[in-house]
Amino acid sequence: MEKELSFLQKHVFALHPLPAEDWEALSGIWQKVSFKRKTVLTAAGETERHLYFVLEGVQRAFYIEADHPEATVVFTYPYSFSGVADSFLTQRPSRYFLETLTTSTLLRTTHHQLQQLMDKHHSIERWVRLAASYALMGVLERQIELLSYSAEEKFRTLLKRSPHVLQLIPHKYLASYLGIDASTFSKLLATVRI
Repeated sequence: MEKELSFLQKHVFALHPLPAEDWEALSGIWQKVSFKRKTVLTAAGETERHLYFVLEGVQRAFYIEADHPEATVVFTYPYSFSGVADSFLTQRPSRYFLETLTTSTLLRTTHHQLQQLMDKHHSIERWVRLAASYALMGVLERQIELLSYSAEEKFRTLLKRSPHVLQLIPHKYLASYLGIDASTFSKLLATVRI
């Protein structure tokens, strides 16, 4: 598991390097898990108990409610964190589902384990706070895109930020993520060049 933890360490240290003792403590709370495609990891109404670090595969969080179209909220893929962040941080029931779109291999820890380390190691608490701050910044930037950008601008922004997703993620989910219908997505795919 040394190789898997090196990916995690690189990701953690890019945001906030940890002292050796703190990294040793943090690296000791993860376990490697694998799931088949289309496995629901967290269902709406459940409290997110796990934080994941993606090694292989693609996952998505989505919202679904009667009388509203399904809305994809976020995708995760190597090497990023995954889980229903607001539910994990607040330990309140999730409004979203988290599922694997493909066979996925992840590192996983629990809220309880991470909370214990945050209480004991100031640098780990700071890292979690910084990670949550950057996640919030990303959510607010995405809100601007969803509320202000045209369909073509949303599509172009996605391709500039993450061009590889066209090969990883079914287009119907990308259209949902962008807040456009599948036919508009297909037209943009055929006409927009970056």
